[in-house]
Amino acid sequence: MTWDKAGAVRYLQANAALSSQSRCAEYTRRAIEAGGLRLVRTDSAKDYGSSLVGAGFREVHGTPQRGDVVVIQAIKGHPYGHMAMFDGHIWISDFRQMNGFYPGQAYRTIKPAYKIYRHD
Repeated sequence: MTWDKAGAVRYLQANAALSSQSRCAEYTRRAIEAGGLRLVRTDSAKDYGSSLVGAGFREVHGTPQRGDVVVIQAIKGHPYGHMAMFDGHIWISDFRQMNGFYPGQAYRTIKPAYKIYRHD
C-alpha cells in the first residue's frame, strides 16, 4: 500500500497543540491514516509496534528520517507509553517535542525502551 509520508507529516504539524494533550497515540495514528494507511487501534501508545508492522513499517536503527515513528514503553506515572513521528527536524505527537523523542523530563531521566519504525 502506498503511503503519503509528506501528507502524514503535514497533518501532524497542522494539528499539534502547544503542549501535551495526553493523546499522543491518537494524533500520531490520525497522521498516519491521513497519509493513507490504516492501523489496528490499541489501547496504549506502547502497544502500537505490531500495528505499525502490520501496516508495512519496519523497525530501524540510527538517524531518524522524516515520517519515522517512535513507540516508547511505559514508565511510572505514564502507563500507556508514548508515540510520536519525526517531521525531519523534531518529533511531534499531540505537541511539538523540542527535546527529542522522549516527551518529558521523566522519560528523559528513566530512558525507557523504545523502537523506531519506518515505512518505505
